[in-house]
Amino acid sequence: MKKLSLAFVVSFFSLAMFAQQKSPEQYLDSIKGTFDKYTAAQRVDKKWLTELLNSELFAEMESDVERISYQDEVDFYIPKDTLVKRLNELNAKSAFQIEYSESLEKVIKKFIKNRSRSYERLMALSEYYFPMFEEKLAQHNLPMELKYLAIVESALNPKARSRVGATGLWQFMYPTGKQYGLDVNTFVDERSDPIKSTEAAVQYLSELYNLFGNWELALASYNYGPGNVSKAIRRSGGKTNYWEIRSYMPRETQGYVPAFLATMYIYEYHKDHNIIPMRANIPYVQTDTVMVKESMKFDAIAKLLDMNIEELQLLNPAYKSDIIPYYQGKQFSLRLPLDKIAVFTANEEKIYDYFAYEKTFSKESPIEQLIEESNAIASTSSSNRYHTIRRGESLGKIAQKYGMSVTQLKKLNGIRGNTIVAGKKLKVSGTQVASTSSNRYYTVRRGDTLSSIAKKHRNVSVAQLMKKNNIKNAKSIRPGMKLKI
Repeated sequence: MKKLSLAFVVSFFSLAMFAQQKSPEQYLDSIKGTFDKYTAAQRVDKKWLTELLNSELFAEMESDVERISYQDEVDFYIPKDTLVKRLNELNAKSAFQIEYSESLEKVIKKFIKNRSRSYERLMALSEYYFPMFEEKLAQHNLPMELKYLAIVESALNPKARSRVGATGLWQFMYPTGKQYGLDVNTFVDERSDPIKSTEAAVQYLSELYNLFGNWELALASYNYGPGNVSKAIRRSGGKTNYWEIRSYMPRETQGYVPAFLATMYIYEYHKDHNIIPMRANIPYVQTDTVMVKESMKFDAIAKLLDMNIEELQLLNPAYKSDIIPYYQGKQFSLRLPLDKIAVFTANEEKIYDYFAYEKTFSKESPIEQLIEESNAIASTSSSNRYHTIRRGESLGKIAQKYGMSVTQLKKLNGIRGNTIVAGKKLKVSGTQVASTSSNRYYTVRRGDTLSSIAKKHRNVSVAQLMKKNNIKNAKSIRPGMKLKI
């Protein structure tokens, strides 16, 4: 009996030693091999996801709204009597004042002629986002047509960020987002959370409608600000009809409501213009959430659940750096397709075992790594930027990272020798080196995409990465490549 017990102990410790020798990747595979399987699993087409997540849609819509011209003729034909009839039909069933005008006709024609393909893709995204919009609008007793506003605002891109910093599906600026309870911190930007930002948007729109009494002015104030719309009303002599005070607003706001109405028209009559919607692989109603009990990285979740990381990014856009945080006082959720929810909940203990095991191979948790990366470069709101020295870094390595010479770095910080201390901050840009900030490089890692790389760097888009690095095909990047940021 003692021999048997001894043999068991030896065997147990041998297995434990073997487990400790496994890499996180090997351990992941071994855990995954024991998962309870579900035959209903569906794979989402990666090509479909990549196309839908393309940030060009937002850039196109933003440009169109800003540059709408009512003087240019559009080489596209819609019989005027047909258009008038359709607009009257829309007006009869809408809370908005929709009537024919030459300016609205030109916007509709321009969008159909130049953006038919974009609207086909947007209609696929609509299948995912519109149900959640409609649910929130119904709860607040607001017109269902307001769902089209998110298309004009962000082209249904929850990661969309304007030049002035407005972010998310509903393009909240930081102060307005805070006013409506949207948290923004190192780990999460709730302006990119579809459900929370939609709740904030409907509250804001409801207040704007109560303030102005009609939806056209409510929309204009959503874009231009209620104070500015009030000034436009005063300058017009007290008129409260949007179409009569448009000329007192900036060009972007003049094009904003027509773009909204044109989008409404295209959605209603797309079949008549041969606009064929793409189909959504994962409608919103086929997803659900689980509350996480440990910090998690998207790449590991994707491998464990046989998903594309792009799919996780689409479903969980509020998380920065593809990490779901976990800390006391705040709960965070993971949204997944229903079949993956079943796999996750059935194997939850094993999944958390993996993340616990992964931590033993890393001195820092994903959260700690993210904090360090965030602290490495301090706020860029002033003309100076700072780098927090890490263990093992040299002046040469830091200078190279910011496109500086060692001499510049030493002069900027009053350093005489070459000794630096971990934890201290170095000034890495100011008036002397401000022009070098565009010369940073990033080494592509396994699993990186241009989209994920762009998200890691402030004010960098996929289009900019492709242009700076002469990349024609976004899928052509490989691990080890150095990209100019």
